[in-house]
Amino acid sequence: APAKEAECRDMIKKICDSFAVSPIAREVLETASVAGKGMDEPYMLQQVEGVGSTGYRSSWWTQFYCILWRSWLSVLKDPMLVKVRLLQTAMVATLIGSIYFGQVLDQDGVMNINGSLFLFLTNMTFQNVFAVINVFSAELPVFLREKRSRLYRVDTYFLGKTIAELPLFIAVPFVFTSITYPMIGLRTGATHYLTTLFIVTLVANVSTSFGYLISCASSSISMALSVGPPV
Repeated sequence: APAKEAECRDMIKKICDSFAVSPIAREVLETASVAGKGMDEPYMLQQVEGVGSTGYRSSWWTQFYCILWRSWLSVLKDPMLVKVRLLQTAMVATLIGSIYFGQVLDQDGVMNINGSLFLFLTNMTFQNVFAVINVFSAELPVFLREKRSRLYRVDTYFLGKTIAELPLFIAVPFVFTSITYPMIGLRTGATHYLTTLFIVTLVANVSTSFGYLISCASSSISMALSVGPPV
């Protein structure tokens, strides 16, 4: 207690002194002395039973599979977030398609199409950067604790986490492009549509990777949100 600091210190000292002369303390000391006999190296450097030469109890593929499965379950446990993101993408795509609806290939139409393509890129960039900018920052304490416990490697955690979220970052560009492409009246043909879809998907995933970079480099969510917009 703030007003009873001296009394608390005396109480702690009495408890420690009582434990030091108790049978439990003597048993702990005897166990530690027996376990320490015959060790040429410090105890913390001894190899733990079941741990391989890499320092982990499981192989790389086992770690990757477990992290991937856990990350995938974390995505599935919040289906409302996925629905909201897809709905948001559909609404923005419909808005852009309505603004640039039915363009023709004349001077004004070409300028409008250039503007719509610019919105393609900016929307896919900022939407996906800020969707993942707090992923690793939010899980940093858990990651550090599990990493120090030698549960998994850094690369397996990163790959499992990113691959689990990859389907969503493929579905978002697909929904966006499928709505805006015919509404704006871009070049017809399956080949041209698929080419556009491929490029937009690449832009979205590159932006996602950049968001992961900021998230990994930031020690907290507030720092990530502060660094993200200027960069």
